[in-house]
Amino acid sequence: MVALAVDKPHVLTLREDEAPAPRAGEVLVKVARAGICGSDLHIFHGSNPFARYPRIIGHEFAGVVEQVGSGVEGISPGDHVVVDPVVACGHCYACRVGRPNVCANLEVFGVHRDGGFRTRVPVPAGNVVKVAPDLPLPIAALAEPFSIAANVLLRTGIDSGDTVLIYGAGTVGLTVLQVARMHGARCIVTDLDDSRLERARAFGADVVVNPRRQPVPDAVRDENDGLGPTIVIDGAGVPALLEEACRVASPAGRIGVLGFSPAPCNISQQEIVKKELTLVGSRLNRALLPQVIQWLETGRLSPAAMITQTFPIEAAPDAFALIEKDPGSTVKVQLAFDA
Repeated sequence: MVALAVDKPHVLTLREDEAPAPRAGEVLVKVARAGICGSDLHIFHGSNPFARYPRIIGHEFAGVVEQVGSGVEGISPGDHVVVDPVVACGHCYACRVGRPNVCANLEVFGVHRDGGFRTRVPVPAGNVVKVAPDLPLPIAALAEPFSIAANVLLRTGIDSGDTVLIYGAGTVGLTVLQVARMHGARCIVTDLDDSRLERARAFGADVVVNPRRQPVPDAVRDENDGLGPTIVIDGAGVPALLEEACRVASPAGRIGVLGFSPAPCNISQQEIVKKELTLVGSRLNRALLPQVIQWLETGRLSPAAMITQTFPIEAAPDAFALIEKDPGSTVKVQLAFDA
């Protein structure tokens, strides 16, 4: 079995491991496709505070069930599946109120426990979601990043009457854009990179804004009858943007924070109170992969163009190098295990 691990910061290693056997309550998934996420790069660089080394990384993956452990029902060898990387304890306060993504004892595949960048992965049966055999596994492997978008828009609420401002036109911003558009919302995307903005336009953005040419407050001033966006999503994590989001959001607006920085930011309490803004954080996903899979299977989401490059697992170092050296050429780079 081939596995891709970060042995320590800045050391990426391909190694041969023995294929594990599923324990009671687990299934063994033979991985077909896995996507490289920004958080994988953070672990590689040593900037993820939750990771411990060595660590097999990867949390966006899809494949085929190869073996089923004792006590597992409803899942059979040959089933096509995606894996929800969120492993929760089920009994802490967050779990009891339906928020397993912020479980007090949270473990995430590829971060707290070994992940999906390997030929075979044992997974708790409750973390696999079956997909239709005719849904291509590379598309199924996009379900996890789309679950991030689904989660933040669940937190803020979303409907066809909303005007959504999205900071950042990277992978996160593009997934939020597509889910918001699917709900019929008007979408504005801002980024400093014109090539990213062109991608956002291709994925359905109604307006794109480069703040080097036009300040975002000026660009959105006339939206929503002059009140500003009803939803603002911060997918960039630049502290100053949260302050700006509070200024440009409509009265009764909702702000969802996905990106983050340890640096403090100045937020006006006056803006929050005056407009009665709702400010929410969003982490991972709240058991939303089945919903996302339904969107993919029914064609409500058609994100194939997000997969810009695919590398065989043996060339994984080249894939990481491409993302590092030429990020403008990539949206979602996937690793193939079934070549």
